[in-house]
Amino acid sequence: MTASELTARVTVTTALAVLPLALGGFWLAGVSGAAGVVAGGALALFSFRLLAARATAASASTAWMVVSALRFGAVAVVAAVLFAGGWTHPLAVLAGYSVLPVTIVVHGLRLARENVSWT
Repeated sequence: MTASELTARVTVTTALAVLPLALGGFWLAGVSGAAGVVAGGALALFSFRLLAARATAASASTAWMVVSALRFGAVAVVAAVLFAGGWTHPLAVLAGYSVLPVTIVVHGLRLARENVSWT
């Protein structure tokens, strides 16, 4: 499996996993809960896609650190605006953002299991 195929798979799986979680967020906290889960998932995917794009063009320059800092800064600013405006619940954003790491671990474990020979 290539890196772009893994990136696409993680993106689709995360997007699909966020949808039922958003329904749970709506049930628990109303519109702000559902919006928070969707916003958290979208922020995670945005950050992941930027990271994946930069990883394919990785070099040992300081540009990597600058772009990473800008990416983290953009995520922090968007989250702060969502929180300050009262549009999303902070725990819902955290729940949506947390779907991505779980998805990456699951896909990584699946790939490791497929590539291990037990002989």
